[in-house]
Amino acid sequence: MYFSTLFVNAGLATASGNAPGKSIWAIESGEELVLLIALITLLVGMVLVGFLCVYLLIMLKAILAPAGQAAEKRTFWQYVTGLRPLAQEKELVMEHAYDGIHELDNPTPPWFMGLFYGSIGFAVIYLLLFHVVGVGQSSLAEYSEEVQIAEVAREAYIQKVAGSINENTVKLVGDAKSLDAGKVLFTQKCVACHGQQAQGGVGPNLTDEYWLHGGSVKAVYHTINEGVPEKGMMSWKSQLNPLQVQQVASYILSLQGSKPVGAKEPQGEKMVALK
Repeated sequence: MYFSTLFVNAGLATASGNAPGKSIWAIESGEELVLLIALITLLVGMVLVGFLCVYLLIMLKAILAPAGQAAEKRTFWQYVTGLRPLAQEKELVMEHAYDGIHELDNPTPPWFMGLFYGSIGFAVIYLLLFHVVGVGQSSLAEYSEEVQIAEVAREAYIQKVAGSINENTVKLVGDAKSLDAGKVLFTQKCVACHGQQAQGGVGPNLTDEYWLHGGSVKAVYHTINEGVPEKGMMSWKSQLNPLQVQQVASYILSLQGSKPVGAKEPQGEKMVALK
């Protein structure tokens, strides 16, 4: 009962992507010590059984060999590769032949079979240690943990940078990374009203020289942050942090003079976008 309970709990902990609550090596009672010894004995027994099977196979082949047959002398390389002397080629010829072409009944090379059975043994041990007992973390659990650590570091960085940006300190950024981030946010949040190319729709055209609420980066930042409730534009400060608002404002101003097809007629006052 204790075996099944421990295995099930460890398996569930590993499958859920969380590290097990207790390592198998953290022995706290005599019962757990007995369990650990039993597991190690099981693994050692599996290895011994494998060697015993190989030994019995060799003995069986020797017993079934024709009486009086001289012991075959083979080099170490021949044992590893499974090669047979050319003198024994006739013994390996299979009965069927096509157009005078004969096929030899060569066995699978021992080195290949060793790798094959070794991979099976490794898989069994890996399954027991990582997915049943839960000694270590699986690749998926390690990846999830690293992603969580990276997300925490990323959020801390964003909070540190974004905390220093406001309507008075916002700057027009022109690096490709910031503009790409601004474009993604614009596509997600602004396209419905301003169009895919910022040519205007329900909202005004953002690519010309005419502005309803100012064309400087500070004015655009304020408009995005606070919205224009009387005209149906919501405030985005609850969904975008200051750094993201700066990126969107910079992306919008980078579209000045792009003249997209089907642009909406000018609205507001004509002014040069201030940087």
